[in-house]
Amino acid sequence: MNTLDHKAVFLCIGLSAWLSPAYSFGQHIPSDFTFHTDKWWMIYVLILLVIVLIFAVTLNSKANKTRKAYQERLATSKEELLQHYCRTLNSTQLQTILGQYQKHKRALLLCIPYPLILQIKSGINLLSQSGIIITIVLILIPILLGLALLLSRIVRIFKRLQNKQNQLDAATLADHLRHLSPEEQAAMLRRKTALDYSLTHHELSGTEAPQDDRALLQISPTVDLPIAPIKKKAQPRPNIDPALSKLIIWFLGSATFWLLFGTTIGEYLGIKFIAPDADHLSWLSFGRLRPVHTNAVFWGWASLGMIGLGYYIVPRVSNCKLASLKKGWYTLYLINATVILGTWSLMAGINNGGGEYREYIWPIMLLFGIGLALTLVNFLQTIAQRTTKEIYIANWYMIAAIIFTLVIALVAYIPFWQNGLGETIVQGYYMHQGVGMWFMLFTLGLVYYFLPQQLNKPIYSYSLGILAFWTQILFYTLIGSHHFVFSSIPWWLQTVAIVGSAGMAIPVIAGTTNFLMTFRGAWHKVNNSYTLPFFLVGIIFYFTGSMQGTAEAFRFTNQLWHFTDFTVAHSHLTMYGIISFFLWACIYAIIPRLSGKEPPQITVGAHFWLALLGLLFYTIPLMYGSTLRGLRWIDGKPFLESLTFMAPFWLWRAIGGSLMWLSHLFFAYNVYRMLKSEQLLDVNEYAISLLDKEAKHMV
Repeated sequence: MNTLDHKAVFLCIGLSAWLSPAYSFGQHIPSDFTFHTDKWWMIYVLILLVIVLIFAVTLNSKANKTRKAYQERLATSKEELLQHYCRTLNSTQLQTILGQYQKHKRALLLCIPYPLILQIKSGINLLSQSGIIITIVLILIPILLGLALLLSRIVRIFKRLQNKQNQLDAATLADHLRHLSPEEQAAMLRRKTALDYSLTHHELSGTEAPQDDRALLQISPTVDLPIAPIKKKAQPRPNIDPALSKLIIWFLGSATFWLLFGTTIGEYLGIKFIAPDADHLSWLSFGRLRPVHTNAVFWGWASLGMIGLGYYIVPRVSNCKLASLKKGWYTLYLINATVILGTWSLMAGINNGGGEYREYIWPIMLLFGIGLALTLVNFLQTIAQRTTKEIYIANWYMIAAIIFTLVIALVAYIPFWQNGLGETIVQGYYMHQGVGMWFMLFTLGLVYYFLPQQLNKPIYSYSLGILAFWTQILFYTLIGSHHFVFSSIPWWLQTVAIVGSAGMAIPVIAGTTNFLMTFRGAWHKVNNSYTLPFFLVGIIFYFTGSMQGTAEAFRFTNQLWHFTDFTVAHSHLTMYGIISFFLWACIYAIIPRLSGKEPPQITVGAHFWLALLGLLFYTIPLMYGSTLRGLRWIDGKPFLESLTFMAPFWLWRAIGGSLMWLSHLFFAYNVYRMLKSEQLLDVNEYAISLLDKEAKHMV
């Protein structure tokens, strides 16, 4: 962890100590922070100062960079500059230049107001009133947007100035390249020959067949599955259809939007735990916004991200084209429409009448089901056209996930068995299968493709993957009722769910072992990769989060934890620590292959550490506090006392959630940088284009 990370941790600890009074576990004193305290105006000023500081540092960095580049250009002679550009020419550019000579031969601030504590004659602090605070926030939003737009314009101005200078350099370079001496042409020819040279990869192997008298060698003459292509100097980009590439990018772009939207709602909900008087509007009430948050990240972020990545993998491992691009676009439209209409209906108070993750009314959820059905048909038709013999294991997981999701959605929304305890049992089945048989199963299929690809080696054991696949189907479909231990559902059904939860240790241990053993011999690659750390964290949380779920299913731990915030921490460990980290790893792996642009390394690092630290700050205090809260309930302590007891832990929840939300801003920026078309002008390429234009005019 670098110095910046330490400062961020100390800042979070300092803020928590400032906003809440001294707290010890021996003497439980709740936090007194609300919007009615005088500390709020100080927070407002602090936020403004931090924003202006970031703005000033960014502008200063850009100005220093531009000034330094200008000074270096002045200190560099024209001959040295031309020699530098000539040395950086690649083989294709050298071929173009030499070809031109062959043709010639043949042819012969923002101003921050001084912070005032506004008071009226009665002594009431206006800045402690909710309406005033909401007004200030609403005013602050366009100011921040204006600052962001101003910064964007300034960066564009710097980039235009740089491109103008690069154009002048390119014109000078083109003039120099027109009048190369024979010696310089010969040097370029030698340089091109050196750049074009490559090893045959048979220098140490020879061409003779191996003598294998004891049958020790297992040699396959063909490679059926293009899962880990052999690298030379760099891993080649796949020959992907541009139309398919566009579809995948739209899926991932939509998923990124819903991640930002859904977690912004979640951030606001986390703040409500320490400042419940933040608003007094019905459509912003906790009961309406909470399902907006969960459904947006479930069906918008995770589902669209998974399906978009699936549209890359299925034709890739099948070694054929996607059966229908049109079905893919229909799926994209339908799922986005589901989340948009569902969000509107939930905020308007129109819902399914209870049931976690099935709050959308059935006509809206039907759109999601139709989209999934179209994707299932599309994937099956593509796999049926495959040119490989086997069906790679990633396709097993993804196809099974879609089939199970369609089944559990029908079970959850068909009303025939939704009376009394039947609805309770169906809710447990739907809620848990939605996580385990849709998100988890599909995401594991993604990992079985992208992890070997990033490590450039095959998966450790195909057999372990098959074992994990079938045991997850066997055990996970039984465990939904462990959410209703000690309820009025049959005792034997509760016991079956507990046994199934214990059995989940088999697929979890098998999958974790398979993934970690795939790293064997390639651990050194983690330091030089920005995707592998995300995979590694996802694997760790896959084991710890899943085994934590098994531990929660037993009767005593269920009695201790189930109705506390422990379940909130557990759901974030799984959906965020496993699903989101795996999705981020896969997205960072695929978009550079589609766009040819890499994300900035520093912002990828910021995304990773903020997300990881935020998750830990979020979950660990909640799990610890919830354990103590459950013990207090068992001891017969009053319920209201447990609410005041949890206040400091909810503050840490808000701090961790804020770090996680901030990491999503970095992720969205990284996606933008990987997709944006505006780039600094390449002097060499521009000079070559000038020469090509002149050659065409001469012809």
